[in-house]
Amino acid sequence: MKIIFAGTPEFARVALERLLAAGFEVPLVLSQPDRPAGRGMKLQASPVKQCALAHGLAVAQPRSLRLDGKYPEDAAAARLAIEAANADAMVVAAYGLILPQWVLDAPRLGCFNIHASLLPRWRGAAPIHRAIEAGDPHTGVTIMQMDAGLDTGDMLLVERLPIAADDSTGILHDRLAALGGRLMVEALELAACGGLRPVPQPADGVTYAHKIEKAEAAINWALPAATIERRVRAFNPFPGAGTALAGEAIKVWRAHAEPDNPVAANAGQVLSADPHGIRVATGDGVLVLDELQRAGGKRLPAADFLRGFALTPGQVLDAPAAA
Repeated sequence: MKIIFAGTPEFARVALERLLAAGFEVPLVLSQPDRPAGRGMKLQASPVKQCALAHGLAVAQPRSLRLDGKYPEDAAAARLAIEAANADAMVVAAYGLILPQWVLDAPRLGCFNIHASLLPRWRGAAPIHRAIEAGDPHTGVTIMQMDAGLDTGDMLLVERLPIAADDSTGILHDRLAALGGRLMVEALELAACGGLRPVPQPADGVTYAHKIEKAEAAINWALPAATIERRVRAFNPFPGAGTALAGEAIKVWRAHAEPDNPVAANAGQVLSADPHGIRVATGDGVLVLDELQRAGGKRLPAADFLRGFALTPGQVLDAPAAA
């Protein structure tokens, strides 16, 4: 089978590597345009583009695929490349551009999407973050036949994956990326012999995983400790849960809630700070901060962090200033 691959971040790169290892021919890769990144803000190719170039694959980076949109010249060039590829299917994984109907109709078997949730739960941009934030016990990968809606197409393959109590988005991302690559290979092999059985998504249970905004990561100490702990994990590695003391920003990368520990203290008040962790009062219970980072510093366990940052009981942590 000949496959066009469309994707941009690391999640998609894992799938592309898996497809290539399985022997699929990939005449064309679509990825987002290079973006400024790093301290020097130099243009940097996406993980998918870097992978494609390493394997000698043709890459197209249109700013849009809409022939009637803002960049019609990009869309027209992409259309010529897609048609020339004469692919059996297109695999889409976290690409970042909306596919108009002409793209969905171009491959013989249509477009298949690797979505990191158990559809119809967590349609949208940030399914891994939102599943952890919500406290879901399971997530998974859905291989979906794409249609014109937002993650509304028929389900082709689904596999569940438990969410561990200490999973961050970064950890869960890697497991889901590996699962997505494996399931996509399986789906294409089934498609080649007509073995796929599309199943419409249920009408019930639809939720939307809205894009993560940096402002969400500011810790609201009035929330319950368990809620804050989930958000710390959900926003690790991006954008990183944040708090502040006397105006100095502090990132919190790992924390845990003390069960059944009611306290009479103001939300955000430091109760104790020692090598075992920094205990902070919340709106309901106590959150223990286990790994922290000062601006410009390294991530450190609480014991090491306290050697260079004095915290004493009674001090009050606050939301960081807006960037």
